[in-house]
Amino acid sequence: MDKELNWLQQLSEAPGVSGFEGPVKQLLRDRLAAVAVAEVSYDQLGSILFTKQGQDAHPRVMLASHMDEIGFLVKHVTKEGFLKFTTLGGWWEQVMLGQRVTVHSQKGVFPGVIGSKPPHILSPEERKKVVEKKDMYIDVGAADEKEVLERFGITPGDVVTPYSPFTVMGNDKYLLGKAWDNRIGCAVMVRVLEELCGHPNTVIGAATVQEEVGLRGAQTSVKVAAPDVAFVIDTCVAGDTPGVTPDVAASKLGAGVAITFFDASLIPHTALRDFVIETAQEEKIPYQLSFSEGGGTDGGRIHMHEIGVPTLVISLPTRYIHSHQSMIHRDDYEAAVRLMTAVLGKLDAAQLAKLLAR
Repeated sequence: MDKELNWLQQLSEAPGVSGFEGPVKQLLRDRLAAVAVAEVSYDQLGSILFTKQGQDAHPRVMLASHMDEIGFLVKHVTKEGFLKFTTLGGWWEQVMLGQRVTVHSQKGVFPGVIGSKPPHILSPEERKKVVEKKDMYIDVGAADEKEVLERFGITPGDVVTPYSPFTVMGNDKYLLGKAWDNRIGCAVMVRVLEELCGHPNTVIGAATVQEEVGLRGAQTSVKVAAPDVAFVIDTCVAGDTPGVTPDVAASKLGAGVAITFFDASLIPHTALRDFVIETAQEEKIPYQLSFSEGGGTDGGRIHMHEIGVPTLVISLPTRYIHSHQSMIHRDDYEAAVRLMTAVLGKLDAAQLAKLLAR
């Protein structure tokens, strides 16, 4: 496995559900320690910001990528030793049952599986219904409540992460793993900061917390960053699977970085959008246009900071988002890095003033 794949594996497999992003933050801090940053700063929710000074103090450009993944919290331990849980982030019941998880307690990490009543004992009517989250539980292989509490040290409030080992598929451009939403955005942000040189602006790479539960880290970290312009690097639904048409989800794996022209939380600054598209065309970077009618990103909070921040979302098409495992394409990752590096190399104060005057 090459060095870059090893880094992506570390990011994907690191536990970091909403509100518990510490391991991911440490990976980013360790990786960027070698980058010449002027400052490492934090908001008081846990987001971390890496500032790389350019030739000028302005424009201040924010690159925001959220660290958190969807997951679970233990809320009750039954007398029989099963865990009842609540969800963190948007889960669809049909992708949960029978999936493995990892429960994190003060005494260690413990494997578990999400279960419910088996179909063999359901009535014909019950079999037709989707099992609701409230009727599911996590089985950690314990004899009873005492073993869970005393031997495993699992208590209400403990965090549970999906379990999915990083896997390179038969076509080695396709990468399977958990938490691509949005660890791959974090990976793009890191690469851009590493590769920037001679840029005209001040770039703030912000790894935000709690995006999946309400864009919370975006709202607090943007106050620390105080940007003149912002790019959010996230994932979008890939529409290249059976049953999905381009009018529902237009982006495809391997077709390039996706430039988002609409989502449920943000209508992007149109001149900024056009500038990025023109840059992709000039640099011959593969790109596609995407939209999301049913979801938003950190841009939903960032663009409304103070008097407004021109903001655009750059996305990586991803299959099976918000499940235990999802799939991305390495070429899209490389295209995203190239595009953001090229854009930041051109976005000086004069160029930004021209965009804002449109």
